[in-house]
Amino acid sequence: MPVGAHDVEVFEGARARLEAIAYRLLGSSSDAEDAVQDTFLRWQSADRGLIATPEAWLTTVLTNLCLNRLTSARARRETYVGQWLPEPVFAGDPMLGPSDTVEQRESVSMAVLTLMERLSARERVVYVLREAFGYSHAEIAEILDVTEANCQQIFRRARHHVADDRRRVAVDAAAARRIAEEFLAAALSGRTESLVQMLTDDAVSMGDGGGVIFSVPRPVVGGLRVARFLRTLFTPSETTWETIGGRPEVFAELANGVPGLVLVVDDRVVGIVALDVTTDGIAGIHAQVNPAKLRRATRRWATSEHGAPLTGAW
Repeated sequence: MPVGAHDVEVFEGARARLEAIAYRLLGSSSDAEDAVQDTFLRWQSADRGLIATPEAWLTTVLTNLCLNRLTSARARRETYVGQWLPEPVFAGDPMLGPSDTVEQRESVSMAVLTLMERLSARERVVYVLREAFGYSHAEIAEILDVTEANCQQIFRRARHHVADDRRRVAVDAAAARRIAEEFLAAALSGRTESLVQMLTDDAVSMGDGGGVIFSVPRPVVGGLRVARFLRTLFTPSETTWETIGGRPEVFAELANGVPGLVLVVDDRVVGIVALDVTTDGIAGIHAQVNPAKLRRATRRWATSEHGAPLTGAW
């Protein structure tokens, strides 16, 4: 059936929500874009006259496409070089979706997206649709073709796996810049104690280089160990600059709702360090330096306004 202007309008009206769901499910903006495009192709070939509720139909199709991708992605990640981390997304990007509630904001944080890797594909779908988008268990059960009672059980199990008692701090752009600036100054000071004071005792540092850029293969755990590791990591190095293509400027931006250090070389984003801030201090450092996972960030960077580089940058 040919696609008319109204059909395109209906799909485009749903695109932002579909992308936001797919990003939370897949942890990758490029995979999310592909899943949404595949959903459009199915919308294009469907007998749309028989579809009573386009939003529900599109969500069901997208969800099943993401389920297939999650299954294959899990197999690929078993051979992934080093740690796998989600792709960071800057504030204002529609890919982040709704952020009106604490649950919606946390569901897209780097910390929770990373924790969701513990979930099975079906658990992740139920958790995202229920926690971030407010779908009822009845609606999710219909999408997944399971009973409502089974859906509730899956959700309880998913919440248990993702449970995190940390009380995170909501920050705006000004607060994010201040935190990022203080963190960078401490990291560049050469004094371990300056960093330790900013970190929680059980702080965790993780990095994803995708086998292209060097990153440690396992998480670094513990405030003192993380501080020592970061002090070394932020020591100026010609070798590091050669690897990333030049000496970077360092900016402060919100990424996935948390303060982030953005490393930029010739308008190309070469790294994003997201800081998971809790009431007890910085509990997590997620460093994304895999070039393949920074392409959208680079595109957004080129078309957005941002403040001056942080003082004391490399």
